[in-house]
Amino acid sequence: MSSLNVAVVGVGALGRHHARILAGLEGVNLCAVADTNPVQGQAIAEQFGSRWVADYRELFETVDAVSLAVPTHAHLAIASEFLSRQIPVLVEKPIACNLVEAEELVRISEAHRTLLQVGHVERFNPATRAAFDRCPNPRFIRSERVSPYSFRSTDIGVIHDLLIHDIDLVLSVVKSTVKSVEAFGISVMGEHEDAVQARLRFQNGCIADLTASRISPSAKRAMQLWGASGCVSVDFTSREVTAYRPSETLLYGTPPLERARKAGANLEALKQDVFGTFLKVETPEVSAADALTAELASFVDAIRTGVAPLVGGTQALQAMQVADQVLSAVNEHEWDGTQQGAVGPFIQFPPEERRLAG
Repeated sequence: MSSLNVAVVGVGALGRHHARILAGLEGVNLCAVADTNPVQGQAIAEQFGSRWVADYRELFETVDAVSLAVPTHAHLAIASEFLSRQIPVLVEKPIACNLVEAEELVRISEAHRTLLQVGHVERFNPATRAAFDRCPNPRFIRSERVSPYSFRSTDIGVIHDLLIHDIDLVLSVVKSTVKSVEAFGISVMGEHEDAVQARLRFQNGCIADLTASRISPSAKRAMQLWGASGCVSVDFTSREVTAYRPSETLLYGTPPLERARKAGANLEALKQDVFGTFLKVETPEVSAADALTAELASFVDAIRTGVAPLVGGTQALQAMQVADQVLSAVNEHEWDGTQQGAVGPFIQFPPEERRLAG
């Protein structure tokens, strides 16, 4: 089996990890890294035994595939040039900076029958599969994805930066059409929304409440799923999964409320019996496998086998379509219930408040 010549375009905070992992994958030759910053590009190329080019266009004749970790506003322009030459592309999430560009990128991929994979890395987190396998048909989902402001991905807002992860995850597990979207957001740092709360209602009755913020003092990535057979909580960072299900005692024994109402019932003992006796608690062991490595390995495998990627252009586009609905709802939110007041995530403070703040 000959090695695939793969290059990384953009070797900043995330792209350098793409280069590191690809350089170590069996059957892959990290043939080049492209970056407009010569110091950064040369350092990464030297570290992983590759070569540096300043202009990605120099790669067209020498690569079998590319991984793009460039700013979101450049996704369409760069990815389209490779796809139009039938060079498979892995582009970091989100697929593009807006819905129109996302649709165009998918169109180009399909027109040239060339693989487009999108870096929704949370799909490859072993904790995701462990949680979703234990609640495959959820009817309520609550997610929270918050972090301090990183001063990266400043060309997009928190919807496309963070919330897009959970939109994609929810769509993958609910498998139903979104019926309606409600959302509220606020801009703090200046150019885009930085914190958002959204509610998605699906045709099959599921409701998903999603929280995202990049102005939180601490980081958290977690989700809770409720279904007819129980509840599952997952921490995507620590990879802790906890599933709660009715026990045989609860299903077939004397109901706990009936026990509590009996004369002389020991309520404190019953409280201790809730988890364990009435509700079974499962904490499955979750693999420590690296999600980004799994994602890049799946990209290579999709190229070699022709198998559709877990998150291709179609799935990424579906997430972008919902993200666009959330963004529209945020932009149309009336702070005091009328169009005459503040509308959208950018609050215009009265002159006297601005003077006091200054």
